[in-house]
Amino acid sequence: MSRKILINAAFGIIGFVFTFLVNYGHNLVQTSLIRGIFGFIVWFVLAFLLRWVLGFIIGKSAEADDLEDNLDGSGEALGAKLDIRTPDEDDELKNLLTPKPEAGSVDTQAFTPLQPPKLVTMKDPEELAKAVRHLKEE
Repeated sequence: MSRKILINAAFGIIGFVFTFLVNYGHNLVQTSLIRGIFGFIVWFVLAFLLRWVLGFIIGKSAEADDLEDNLDGSGEALGAKLDIRTPDEDDELKNLLTPKPEAGSVDTQAFTPLQPPKLVTMKDPEELAKAVRHLKEE
């Protein structure tokens, strides 16, 4: 346990020195020391989190290796690992993607462009002017 804290403290000291040296030229010594202490705390916590995440990842990979070893050695780990695979369907996919010409369905109709109905209404210009005047008076 002390080795782990020693590693975290070493990272914290590195963070303290780095932060102190960066701030020493621009601030007072007291301000640089306070910021260095904050740097120590942040680097200490970051080292702890990094070690924890790496330990978690390495622990997961070690458990996966143990499961594979147990599968070979004894039947205790039966059902612990599930391997699902789908059958190969390459030929079916290729058949679906390639276009097949059909002999009986020749399109004899020519292309006709779409002609949507016009939305313009032909109203009396005086009625339109009255409507505009009415809207302006609001």
